Amino acid sequence: MTPIASCGAVAPAVSVRSARLADRLAAGAQALMDFASQLTEDQWCTTVPGDGRRVGVIVHHVASVYPLEVQLACEIAAGRPILGVTWATVHEMNAAHAAEHASVTKETALGLLARNSASAADAIRALTERDLDSAVPVSLYDGAELTCQFMLEDHAVRHSAHHLARLRSALQA
Repeated sequence: MTPIASCGAVAPAVSVRSARLADRLAAGAQALMDFASQLTEDQWCTTVPGDGRRVGVIVHHVASVYPLEVQLACEIAAGRPILGVTWATVHEMNAAHAAEHASVTKETALGLLARNSASAADAIRALTERDLDSAVPVSLYDGAELTCQFMLEDHAVRHSAHHLARLRSALQA
């Protein structure tokens, strides 16, 4: 997996909002890592009801999409509309990922999660206030004009918390 590149020129000073977003992403990823690192092999291989993917595949999924989620936010920051990305596209991508990584190991998934969350947080810290406020039409939301900050919060920043809650629920059942 290629490291996440910065969205553009490095800002002269770190934006407080960018730093907070990056810290929230890092904290969420750490919570997911802490949870997943304690799982038994049976728990790691448990299929999540209503999702169909194994716990380990979902952890790897969160890690593997950070680069894409941050890239989409960077496109918005640059003023480029997000075109051709639909929920059907997302579901196809997730299904292909699940098939390809069905037997992912805990070590592999957690290593990728650590690397990609750190790279994502670094890329977010490089965003300026203007970048965060930039808004363009986003096909994933039916062409609604959305900000870079919204895209980050609704995807990269909340992704680990979203899946962590589902994993906890699945393993308590």
